[in-house]
Amino acid sequence: MSAKPREIFIQGITLDGRTFRPSDWAERLAGVMSCFRPPGSRAALGSHIRYSPYCVPRVINGIKCVIVNEALKDVEPKAWEFVLSFARDNGLNVVDACLLPEDRDSTT
Repeated sequence: MSAKPREIFIQGITLDGRTFRPSDWAERLAGVMSCFRPPGSRAALGSHIRYSPYCVPRVINGIKCVIVNEALKDVEPKAWEFVLSFARDNGLNVVDACLLPEDRDSTT
């Protein structure tokens, strides 16, 4: 059994604690990566541009983030390196993490 690809969160907070600008950086980065999709998947005819499941913008605890799935590395290694370089070049925090489903039963 192979391990599930990890996710990294690129946070919109610089290593020195400042909010990263411009304010739409996460949407821009995810938009650039929108063409990278799982093999065999394609957008429906007439559909709007959608984010790739490998690179999605989110606001978590009030901080803009881009969640990048390591599976992107298998689809296009240069795209994986691009997002890591973006974070490094801009001094952004990068953390290993995972999202918990929002509809989890709170009694378990």
